[in-house]
Amino acid sequence: MNLPNRITLARICMIPVFVVVFYCGLLTPWCYLASAAVFLLAASTDAIDGHIARSRHLVTDLGKFLDPIADKVLVSTAFILMLTVPVPFAVHPFGTYGLIVAGVCVALILARELIVGGLRMIAAGKKVVLAADKLGKIKTTLQDAAIALLLASMPFLILAEGAPNHSLYIGGLVVAYIGLACFVLCTLFTLISGINYLVKNKTVFKSEEESK
Repeated sequence: MNLPNRITLARICMIPVFVVVFYCGLLTPWCYLASAAVFLLAASTDAIDGHIARSRHLVTDLGKFLDPIADKVLVSTAFILMLTVPVPFAVHPFGTYGLIVAGVCVALILARELIVGGLRMIAAGKKVVLAADKLGKIKTTLQDAAIALLLASMPFLILAEGAPNHSLYIGGLVVAYIGLACFVLCTLFTLISGINYLVKNKTVFKSEEESK
């Protein structure tokens, strides 16, 4: 197994670590900040393994299989975990409505990933490689930023709960608002990039007879 694939496997192995650190936040809110650091460390390996694979000509079928799975599972896990402790989604003035919107957005993000994943499977069966486009890369960057910022805001919001004028709460609120803005943007780019991906690769759905 080459170096890029080992890095990708390391990212996959960091997912359960991320889950454990996140739920340790129920014991001490600062663990949510630690989980943000673990998430960023795991997410950063995506660029590292890709760069090494391309620059050293170490691209393999195993890497093509593992890399997108690692990314999707990491992001999906983070969003689902945050819905179980939805502190940053319910900040003032959103409240319950923020939780509903967050749930819908996460559902849309997961649906897009499943649809695109299915499209890639069909393409692979026809020996066609569907490369990621710029919209997809922007989407991924916004997703990572949203998750990291929302996680980082949680300890400050929790520790200063009930004290809206407390500097900790105000700081957490600012970080949460920025994270929510990235969350909305990443949802929009998720939908746009997904539609663009389907339209651009619609020929994949055609049978061999129709393609002739």
